[in-house]
Amino acid sequence: MTAAGRRPTEDSPAPPEWARRPTNLAKAVTAELVGRIVRGVHPPGTSLPPEPALGETFSVSRTVIREAVKILQEKGLVQVRQGAGTMVTQPATWNMLDELVLAATIAEDETLAVLDDLVVTRRLLESDMAQVAARTADQDTIDRLRALVDRMDQLVDDPLAYREQDRAFHDTIMQASGNRIARGVVRSLESQVINTARYMGRIERALCVASNRGHRRIYERIAAHDPAGAAEAMFTHITEAWLVRRNDNGDPGRLER
Repeated sequence: MTAAGRRPTEDSPAPPEWARRPTNLAKAVTAELVGRIVRGVHPPGTSLPPEPALGETFSVSRTVIREAVKILQEKGLVQVRQGAGTMVTQPATWNMLDELVLAATIAEDETLAVLDDLVVTRRLLESDMAQVAARTADQDTIDRLRALVDRMDQLVDDPLAYREQDRAFHDTIMQASGNRIARGVVRSLESQVINTARYMGRIERALCVASNRGHRRIYERIAAHDPAGAAEAMFTHITEAWLVRRNDNGDPGRLER
């Protein structure tokens, strides 16, 4: 986006910020092209402009453009075809765990469907990790979860501090599960939306109080070594918390899956 808030089109001149020449030109060009592809400036099934045109648009060399296109290909956004140029791929092939792709998709998604999918993924993974944690958690983990829940009760009037403890609570359970891959996926997804108002929702005392009731139910089921109960409590907590936040955006959501 330009300094004046206008999005460049395929044939528009390079935005003013390019005059500052970013340190890593290929990454900067890549980020701009990711945004253009997601916004539909370059729709799926069409070709990117040829290297000379892109080089002129961004005032960079063909070498920089080739490197940017290579990165786009790694992200699944384009496919280089001999004799046909660089074709934009269908969204189904895009790497949605990629930081640039996910951020651009969320920014353009007025239906919140991508955030719904993110929450569904998080819910499935964290429910499973809570189930495992209920079987394997030692006393130190249980004591830490209890301390976090008690601390959050004291922080309901300080939502920002509450959220820090909230994240620590969930991460403690994920660590206790021992599933490093699932934890990595959840942490990666959360890192992309943690400062997004459409995902985080309102900040107020009543919501913190309601949220911590869910945390306490999860803690109690883990402390009781009740795997099924812990999984259900986590599933319910994540679903209810998102539905409240989603309603703030004027839509009840679609989390029946």
